[in-house]
Amino acid sequence: EQVAVSSVDQIVYIVTAREKFALLYNIIVKQDLKSVLIFCNRKDEVARLAGKLTRYGIECAEISGDVDQKKRIARLDAFKAGKIRVLVATDVAARGIHIEGMNHVINFTLPRDPEDYVHRIGRTGRAGALGTSISFADDEDAFYLPDIETFMERKLDCIEPDDEWLVLPEAPPARKARAQTRRRRPSRRKRE
Repeated sequence: EQVAVSSVDQIVYIVTAREKFALLYNIIVKQDLKSVLIFCNRKDEVARLAGKLTRYGIECAEISGDVDQKKRIARLDAFKAGKIRVLVATDVAARGIHIEGMNHVINFTLPRDPEDYVHRIGRTGRAGALGTSISFADDEDAFYLPDIETFMERKLDCIEPDDEWLVLPEAPPARKARAQTRRRRPSRRKRE
């Protein structure tokens, strides 16, 4: 697993907890990413993030310990087939999963265990292909960086995102489209 890490370009963005979603959204949309695996530490974070991505019009599915094995396999197969753009997962998806042609792994929250970090980013950059790992480090996550760097025996480049990457559209695109559809419908009251 350690070998795969050398073929992964690792980027760490220093952000606040409130900026994380806007940055994630803009990375996916502005870079037009087609196959992204996003890691969160807890099942509730996975569910919340998947819901918010869906509201913002990004096709995604979630995999965590709360999702039964059959559904996990079906969602993983759909993701591998390109039917799902984003897979949001806990570390249940970090080990033993091989996805061909997946170029981006995003750590929405950094793992508490440095070995989990290596397993997560090892999902990309496989078989000699280059991959990109993007991690978000907020006030809490930043505490885990030194242990990760020590474990990997390398320093991680930490950068601040450009301000425009921290701005969300004023309303979720999916919600905006629904609102416009509702406005176009004739009123059902008194059609006499």
